[in-house]
Order: sequence, then structure tokens, then C-alpha cells
Amino acid sequence: MRPHIVVIDDDEKITSLLRRSLAFEGYEVTTASNGQEGLRVLLGRHADLVILDVMMPQLDGWEVCRRLRAAGIQSPILMLTAKDDVQDRVKGLDLGADDYLIKPFALEELNARVRALLRRNPEQVEESRQLRYADLLLDVDSREVIRGDKRIELTAKEFDLLHFFMQNPKRVLSRDQIMERIWGYDYSGESNVLEVYVAMLRQKLEEHGGSRLIQTVRGAGYVLKGDN
Repeated sequence: MRPHIVVIDDDEKITSLLRRSLAFEGYEVTTASNGQEGLRVLLGRHADLVILDVMMPQLDGWEVCRRLRAAGIQSPILMLTAKDDVQDRVKGLDLGADDYLIKPFALEELNARVRALLRRNPEQVEESRQLRYADLLLDVDSREVIRGDKRIELTAKEFDLLHFFMQNPKRVLSRDQIMERIWGYDYSGESNVLEVYVAMLRQKLEEHGGSRLIQTVRGAGYVLKGDN
């Protein structure tokens, strides 16, 4: 299961950048554009990590943090602030924040802090190193794929594509989601690369008479879904 990260920031550029960057790192990302919306998201669904901006209109990050802790939500909170002020950091930590990052920040540092906070989160369950769906087995460590009793040879990109599908069984993945995860949001190569790789992956998975597992959802994307 992929870690779920909720990003709460009223700056659309920040939320868009973090959504793309964190999704590329393999996380499931939900964004909210203000404190009230963020609270609704977090009170309705568990998050493995919250990235929370301090300065927001109506309901600022400090108040969101206070209400989350008052509601018993113990997800790690990484606060973002444009002010390098000791008193601000102390206030956030006293309210229950776990870490602080000053804007502007480098994505590499943010990703490192995210990984550190997730390691400290006792509720975060490490992804299984073997993924199974129907008669398909994918081993993350050895990068082997077996269907039934047949070993399937995949290229690195084919393996990554299948891995993404098997992390999200029965969930429709849009073209944009897949492209950002496998090729990166700044990919500028052939526009039909996804369609080509899906076709090659299907051919290899179905080579020995196996049923189709990667289905096309017209107008929406692709889904790993069999007859079971």
C-alpha cells in the first residue's frame, strides 16, 4: 500500500509542484487549497503524512495543526513557512507539528524530510516486497515477474509500469498519472510512448494464453482488472 500524503497550501503553484513531485516518488497525494478543506479531507480519511502551510487565510496552519491533534489525529505534520522565525517554529512544535521547512525549499530536502517522517511513523506499513494479482506475481527486490508458472522477461520501464499497476489493482489510473510516475512530468519524448508500452506489456503477459489484465477505460485511462 502506498503512503498517503495530504498537502494543504493556498498557493496553487506549491500544491501542483508537490503533487507531481511526491507522486513521482511513489506516494498517493491529496491536495487541499485551504485549512477548512484540509481538515475535511483529514477527518474523513487517514493520512500517513500531512504537509501543512502556516500562512493561509481564514484558518492558518497553526489552527489546523491544533484541531488535528485535538481530534486525536497523530499523523506526522511537516509545516511549511516563509518566515525563519524561532518563535513561529516553537509555536508549531508546541501545537504538535513534527518538523519545519522554510520556503523556498529544495525538493530534494523536502523528499528527504518526508522519508524521515514516514520512517518514524509507527502506523506506516512498509510495502510488501512481493505483489500478487490473479495469477501474476511481481517481486520488487529481484525484479522478477511470474504468471502462472511462466517467468516473464520485462524491460526496466515495462517492469516499472507493471509495478505501478500492481500497486493500484482495480483502480483506474489516468494517462497523466502514469506518465508522471513512470516517465516524469517533464517528459518530452514521443507522445504515444504509454500506448506503445502498454501494448508491449500486454503482449508479454498474454503470450502463453493468459487473459487480459490491463484494461483500457475509454476516456479515463487504464486499470489492472481481471475477471476475478
